[in-house]
Amino acid sequence: MVAATFVLAIFGWGVGFYGPPIYLQMVVQRTGWSVALVSTAVTLHFLVGAAVVANLPRLYRFTGVPVLTVTGAVLLALGVVGWSVADQPWHLFAAALLSGTGWVAMGAAAVNAIIAPWFIRSRPAALSMAYNGASVGGIIFSPLWVMLIASSGFAQAAIIVGISMVTVVAALSILAFSKSPDVLGQSPDGAQSDQVVPRTAPSLATPVPGGSLWRDRRFITLAAGMAAGLFAQIGLLAHLFSIMVPVFGSQAAGLLMGGATVSAIVGRTGIGWLMPPSADRRLIASASYGVQIIGSLMLLATDAENAATMVVGVLLFGLGIGNATSLPPLIAQMEFDKADVFRVVPLIVALSQATYALAPALFGIARTVSDPAVFILAVAIQFLAVIAFLCGRHK
Repeated sequence: MVAATFVLAIFGWGVGFYGPPIYLQMVVQRTGWSVALVSTAVTLHFLVGAAVVANLPRLYRFTGVPVLTVTGAVLLALGVVGWSVADQPWHLFAAALLSGTGWVAMGAAAVNAIIAPWFIRSRPAALSMAYNGASVGGIIFSPLWVMLIASSGFAQAAIIVGISMVTVVAALSILAFSKSPDVLGQSPDGAQSDQVVPRTAPSLATPVPGGSLWRDRRFITLAAGMAAGLFAQIGLLAHLFSIMVPVFGSQAAGLLMGGATVSAIVGRTGIGWLMPPSADRRLIASASYGVQIIGSLMLLATDAENAATMVVGVLLFGLGIGNATSLPPLIAQMEFDKADVFRVVPLIVALSQATYALAPALFGIARTVSDPAVFILAVAIQFLAVIAFLCGRHK
């Protein structure tokens, strides 16, 4: 199940998250439309996804995980093909609606929803392994898109990737996602049905009725921390490559961005496997952002002059990239009743996605002031994330 969800995440992020920046460039080159217009379509892609992911639990109850996952893959494939052939602006926005709707069925909330029924005690390790598919998706698909588009054209590349994705996701849905622990006579963590699987730690949770979730300090601080952390992360990453190019050149800057992705895998995997069951997960999330803050400050201090310090700064920042996605669902697991977790995780993911969709634009405005302003803004917002996580700690 972990392996299947890992592959699902590769396609979800590779096509739905790391793909849009490439689609933007290809559409601008092919049509001559302004970057602002096409960027608006990218923002729409993420905003519509946020609206859909907030309703993911309801959709799962209505269709089931296998059907919804395949439907998401089909919509994402159709949307990307739409990006590749759009010859009117409204075509582009229609394609963004399709791609944004589809990719969230293969995104962060979907990964958590698929993994959660299978693991309790080992969920940190299982989620870290599954979420690593997101990072691998970036490593594979960013160069793959460029290669396919260069050799076959954008439309042909979109068709090839779309058909491959739908085929693989359909197979995974039949072979893995259609199963459940009950069907296999298991309890979570692979135990037999007559064995008792202990919780990771004494539960802090009591059920939260209906709309009270929006007045719950744990939920508000968790949502704020995740949204602020991802906002800083996405905003900085959107501009980091072009900031590094004058120092390292395009090829070396690309390799360094790949190094940040590898660092993200190391950071996420390390915490997933080494975090004690009774650990305060909010403190760990705060420490992860603390490492990113140190990395951002190192990048600020170099002022694009000390290449070695920049490399260390990028790698330190990279250590927390994966944890920004994987730790909040693990915090929710410990702090909320089991039934509430399936509401909390999609909501915090939706709020984060709606927020970080605007991050590249705000960081772009900061960059018009100066490149160092980008790092100052990132540090300030990361501090807000740490404050939010700490304010929500159990007392």
